[in-house]
Order: sequence, then C-alpha cells, then structure tokens
Amino acid sequence: MVSVSRIESLDGLSNEWNELVGRSKANRVFSTWEWHSTWWQCFGQGAEFLALAARQDGRLVGIAPLFKRGERVGLMGGTDVSDYLDVIIASGWETEVLNAFLEYLVPLPWTAMEVQCLRCDSMTLTTLPRLASDHGLVVEVVPMDVCPRVSLPATWDEYLARLSKKDRHELRRKIRRLESAGPVRWHVANVAVGLDSKLDSFLKLMRVSHSGKAAFMDERMERFFRAMAERVRDRGELKLYFLEIEDKRVAGAMCFDQGDELLLYNSGFDRDYGHLSVGLLLKAFCLRDAIATGKKEFDFLRGEEPYKYDLGGVDQPIYRLEVRRG
Repeated sequence: MVSVSRIESLDGLSNEWNELVGRSKANRVFSTWEWHSTWWQCFGQGAEFLALAARQDGRLVGIAPLFKRGERVGLMGGTDVSDYLDVIIASGWETEVLNAFLEYLVPLPWTAMEVQCLRCDSMTLTTLPRLASDHGLVVEVVPMDVCPRVSLPATWDEYLARLSKKDRHELRRKIRRLESAGPVRWHVANVAVGLDSKLDSFLKLMRVSHSGKAAFMDERMERFFRAMAERVRDRGELKLYFLEIEDKRVAGAMCFDQGDELLLYNSGFDRDYGHLSVGLLLKAFCLRDAIATGKKEFDFLRGEEPYKYDLGGVDQPIYRLEVRRG
C-alpha cells in the first residue's frame, strides 16, 4: 500500500529525488531536485511548503512538489521559468500514487489546485481527471501553450532538405550574409570554468535583445538564473552557445542537454546586429550542433515565436489542469 507524508524540507533529499525522476516519465531538468530547490529558494517567499512524498515499502515512488498561496495550491517550478512540470511518479505507479495524493489533499483547506505545464504524454493529464472525479472534485483541462519541436535527421543536409523551399532558401541566404560581415565564429562555451563571466555575457545579451526580457530579468530572476545555471552545469546538462563577429559576442543561447534531446531554454542578441539575423542563426547553429552530436529531437520549448517555425518547429501542446471542489 502506498503511504503519503509531507516533505518537511528539500535538504538532504537530492539523491532520492533525482533517482525517482530517472524512473519517471517526467525525466527532464525541470523535475529535478536542483530545479525545484533553486526555485523555492528564489520564489517561495510568502508561500506554504506543501510537498508530498509517496512510498511503497519505504521506497520513494512519488513526489507532489506542491506549494500553497492563500486558498490555491500549485506546482513548484513556476510557469515563468519552467516549460514542463508534472507530479513525479515512478513509471507504472501513476494511478496508485495520484489516488494516494488526492486522498491526502482532499481534507486539507484549499479551494482550487492548478497542475500546469503538462506535456501531452503526461500520465497526470490522462489519469488525474478520472481519479479526481471519484473524490468529488471537478477538473477542467485547459490548453496552455505550445512547445514547437524538430525531429532531427542524421545530417545537416537532411535537415535542410526537410525545410520548405522558402525557409531553406532564407536560411542559406542569411548564413551567407552573416559570413560576409567579417570573421564569424559560433561555439559552445566551456562552462566548467569561468561560468560567472559567461553568464554575464549571456544575461547582457538577453536584456538588450528585447525590452520585455530586460524587464523580466530583474534582480530576483537573475539570482535564479545564476544559481540554476550552476546547478544544471554540475549535472552536466548546461550548454551555453555564443555567436561572435570579429571576437565580439553578438548572440547567446542557453540550452539543456537531455539525453536524446537538446532544449533551447532562453536566448538573446545584440540588436545592433539584428540586420544580420544573429539571433535566428545562432539557434540554427544550436540545431546543427544537436544533429552533429546525435540528438534525436530539438525542443524550442514554450512559445509561438515565428523563428521556431522558420527552423522547422512543429507544435506540441501543453496543458493545465484546474482542480476545484465540486
């Protein structure tokens, strides 16, 4: 029988937490102990910590990384910084664990619960509504956003051949124009050393690329980005890409290396070089590197920015579950 208890603190839970992530269908950086603990440290002020653990004969089989603000319960991780979120459950245990979590949560004082950023292949998305109904709860499934992705072939030439004629022509034309602008170099930065200075460059490029990103990257958000990047680096999953013209960094991209996938998390570019399409081209070079390193999929993550479709992205929906008292 699955037993549920509250997690009193995230301290000391990292190994057991991450081992469970590896046994779950939510096996991405956004589910890791490093991600959730960093988010809680930076954004958890004023909220009630409500994380739950489910165990079978003492072994961890589920984590509901919840918090409570006022009368609402939600998943840690935050929709402003996390592209995929979920309840973390060992594969094959979804029904038992979700039911046990609901039995624990129903008697508690809350009026609504939000489970957001669920991929279309999430077991929570398909299982929780049925189980919640059995507990007298009402669940609404709400389309939330899209995450365009590209299934990657074995070579760059094959990738180009899959683009529409117009997009292929435009990409090649922009690459030629960039190469005519002067000495050009794009590379993956060595994040094992000097990470702080490389993050300085990346965050500066984020801020100057768009007024919305400048407003987004306030002091608290910068603290999250720096702490998160260091922890993801220590997991061996951080990749920072830069595009340079005449030794000046004019575009940057932060990606996460996730097994057979490369995830584009955020990016920025110097608008003085916008006429050379440096932002789009660095993303194309990230794609090229993903192909060269044998990745099967490139994930642009959330948002419908046009460049994602110019580079072959195909929408994959994500959803939010709104759970309310009946």
